[in-house]
Amino acid sequence: MLDTSRTPSPEQDGAEDVLRSDGTLALRPSRRGLYVPVAAKFTLVLVLALAWMAFSIWLSQPWLGELTRLAGLPFALVTIAFIAYVPGFMNAFLAGSILSDRRPVRKPVAHYPDIDVLVACYNEAGNIADTLRSLAAQDYPGRLLVTVIDDGSTDDTLAIAREQALHLRRAGLAIHVVPMPRNGGKAAALNHGLANTRAGLVITVDGDSYLRTDAIRKLVERFLSDPPNTVAVAGAVLVRNSRVNWLTRAQEWDYFHGIAAVKRMQSMYHGTLVAQGAFSLYTRPALEQVGGWPECVGEDIVVSWALLETGARIGYCEEACLFTQVPDRLGQFSRQRQRWSRGLMEAFARHGRLLLKPRLSTLFIWWNLLFLPMDLVFTLIFIPGIVAALLGHYWIVGMMTLLVLPLAAVWNAIIFRVQQRMFKGQGMRVRRNISGFLFYSLFYTLILQPVCVMGYLAELLSLRKTWGTK
Repeated sequence: MLDTSRTPSPEQDGAEDVLRSDGTLALRPSRRGLYVPVAAKFTLVLVLALAWMAFSIWLSQPWLGELTRLAGLPFALVTIAFIAYVPGFMNAFLAGSILSDRRPVRKPVAHYPDIDVLVACYNEAGNIADTLRSLAAQDYPGRLLVTVIDDGSTDDTLAIAREQALHLRRAGLAIHVVPMPRNGGKAAALNHGLANTRAGLVITVDGDSYLRTDAIRKLVERFLSDPPNTVAVAGAVLVRNSRVNWLTRAQEWDYFHGIAAVKRMQSMYHGTLVAQGAFSLYTRPALEQVGGWPECVGEDIVVSWALLETGARIGYCEEACLFTQVPDRLGQFSRQRQRWSRGLMEAFARHGRLLLKPRLSTLFIWWNLLFLPMDLVFTLIFIPGIVAALLGHYWIVGMMTLLVLPLAAVWNAIIFRVQQRMFKGQGMRVRRNISGFLFYSLFYTLILQPVCVMGYLAELLSLRKTWGTK
């Protein structure tokens, strides 16, 4: 059982404790001043985004007519819809949501519940020691039990983990190292750890990560401050090795801008779509209800969608920061993002019923479904259109496509300001990375979206799946 009793602090006076279905207590903060319901915000932002898309459709009529004369109406409609209309709607909705986000304040509590931390690792000899040391340095006031599950590593990961565990136990960290007899995949490792632990709250941490000292405390506080139907909370994953080369510099902006902003928007409407395995909190009853992590390459997105299908909520804590090692080689990056794309298709195959579930977050399930045609159009039509434009033929890429740049600039400015404010609140600062931002803004999708298409094709062709990628 979880000990989550608490005594209200002065700033919590007037708040109400609500009992969750799993026995934990959620703090429902009192409302002061003007409160706009989430559904009303959703409706307003949706109307504004649709208005922007309608304006884009009106503005694009000359482009649509010219492309229709060249290639026919169906080709022209599909091309312009997934190059301009849909991305424009998404960016407008995202920007409006972030601007209207006023989430409940994360509250400290009197008694912090027991936590089991599962660290599943495979061939992380160069990183596992740092990960465990960062766990030992956590300022979490409650009990932490760290279980390292070595998934049949072929390098020195197991030996290093055991050596660190011996040292850290002397320093006061409760830590166990569990070797798997052979490599079975991340889901198998996490399920093994789940079966051999008992705390009501479970946090997963990747073996190539480094947590800020307050990361686990803030993740738990966010969970206890969120609505009572919350069964998981995703932490903020940022890039640790961003100064290695151009690829890691660009990924720093992808994690800092793109991934973080989307999670924040989704959690605002009670439906973060991925509680990523790198750093997330789950309630044990919820995990057990859906049978734990499924055997697939996208185990974190598939288990997240399984939780959403029960009607539960997944939150996001932008203040609980973990820094991860991202791929620094193009081949490794390609394998990772192909795995993510295959995970998305696995989620649709198993939980496609979410497309018809009446809740605010259903929009984002459809949003993810649109990624498939968007990636295909970008790869097979837009990129060749860029080549044609360089040769003087502006059938697909021309002045009209440049009109999306102002909205992209506004969106980037909004996200940067919000993230910069979050960093400042954590005593951090955003490092200068202008070259990485330029590459991320102008060329990153030229690599990313063809890679995603390769992942979709690999899943459709049922090619072999492995976890041995970051």
